[in-house]
Amino acid sequence: KYHVWMQSSELQELTASLPLTIEDEFEMQRSWRNDDDKCTFIILDKQLFSSSSSEIDSMAGDVNLFLNDIDDRGVAEIEVMIAEPSSRGHGCGREAVYQMMFYAITQLNIVKFVVKIGSANLPSISMFEKMGFAKVSHSEVFQEITYELPVTMEISDIIKQQCGGSKMESYAEWCCHDDTANGVSDLAG
Repeated sequence: KYHVWMQSSELQELTASLPLTIEDEFEMQRSWRNDDDKCTFIILDKQLFSSSSSEIDSMAGDVNLFLNDIDDRGVAEIEVMIAEPSSRGHGCGREAVYQMMFYAITQLNIVKFVVKIGSANLPSISMFEKMGFAKVSHSEVFQEITYELPVTMEISDIIKQQCGGSKMESYAEWCCHDDTANGVSDLAG
């Protein structure tokens, strides 16, 4: 399903992605799985899952966290993609970002989030601004806006409140299993 999504020219433009072969995508997933500086989670649409009970059929997109700043491990870049058109506009992206931020502050001690959004991606710009992210720069060359959100006590409380008492487990404990005995490999986390 993910490979099909990423063939969409609309999603390629919104995510600044290039089309990849299925082999390239599997290799990218393997590299991400083994990279301590990246976290990725697949987003499931609750409504789709409640009607189908199928994780594959319920896939709506993904949310990612990048620890790119080697000088400041307390800063993380976050991004989200709601690829499934029927799942857009219902809060899936916002909920996924809050969940990832909750994970980041409780498990990784992140103190500031950064997001880079294409200038034409108005739904993402609106969502992140409503979540309190502040614009810090705009690149005309890359047609990209950078936003930041420092994790103050108030922001931490909002994130925790939005996650409604979620319990987070270590990323490594549950994302990196390889159930090859059943012919299934969890590469995306």
